[in-house]
Amino acid sequence: MACSDPPSTELFGMSESLEDQLKRAMRGLAKSVVVITTALRGERHAMAATAVTPLSMEPPSMLFCINRTASAYPILLDGAGFCVNLLAIHHEPIARLCSGPLKGAARFENDHFAMDDDGVPYLTDAQSSVTCVQDGRVPYGTHDVFFGKVKTVRIAGKIEPLVYIDGLYKGLAS
Repeated sequence: MACSDPPSTELFGMSESLEDQLKRAMRGLAKSVVVITTALRGERHAMAATAVTPLSMEPPSMLFCINRTASAYPILLDGAGFCVNLLAIHHEPIARLCSGPLKGAARFENDHFAMDDDGVPYLTDAQSSVTCVQDGRVPYGTHDVFFGKVKTVRIAGKIEPLVYIDGLYKGLAS
């Protein structure tokens, strides 16, 4: 195909909506699975997420994106701190629990979570847990981007991330 030829509609899935094309394209973007935990006035929430990234090392900070329909959204909107818990391959059941129909405290009915001194829940055996003080929010489309200044980092040791790709949870081969 010459540079001036229009792209094939079959090649780029032009019969699909732009949203569907983007969803299909992003199925090939492997991302580490995390569980975002938060609490406010004793109300705890946990949600599986992949739209999470470090933002800056000066100051140490993180960001994540959350749909405004998520059950944890109102607590975060009130300014609650949060923890980014990076999951290891053996945490797939926790990832499923935190992305399934159970909400709120029901996602904590096991011995895997503890509370830090400020009342932010964290996964005790996470590959690593990064607790943040909320430091801003930007709305965009159906989601909000939340920013957090890192307060504490807990690291378990061995790196065996749980990865989400093409709609499946997987581990990485060494």
